[in-house]
Amino acid sequence: MIRSADLREWRNHDVVDQEGHKIGALEAVYVDTSTDEPAMVTVRAGLPTRQRLFFVPVDDAVVGPGYLKVAQPKGLVKKAPSIGTDDVLPAEQEAAIFQHYDLPYRPGAGGERRLARR
Repeated sequence: MIRSADLREWRNHDVVDQEGHKIGALEAVYVDTSTDEPAMVTVRAGLPTRQRLFFVPVDDAVVGPGYLKVAQPKGLVKKAPSIGTDDVLPAEQEAAIFQHYDLPYRPGAGGERRLARR
């Protein structure tokens, strides 16, 4: 299992898909608020003047020399909900991210957010 502290050390390293296609650079780690375990990372991608942060699940992710390999193909990630590089994920957008990857979504017991940036 990859811990959030381990992933934070990989900030700005390449994120690649299973076939080795570069998706972008790792920007931040988001943990599941119910377990405090890494659930998603944001990947900075796009043109230098129009970069976005794409959310990618870290289930089955593998750390390699200088990269993080995720289970999702590049094409799927590039169609995922995204935010601007200086934006914050709105709580109402969380469910759409999980839905995009066909993952179950449940807000916290008190209705709080499911994802928290670490």
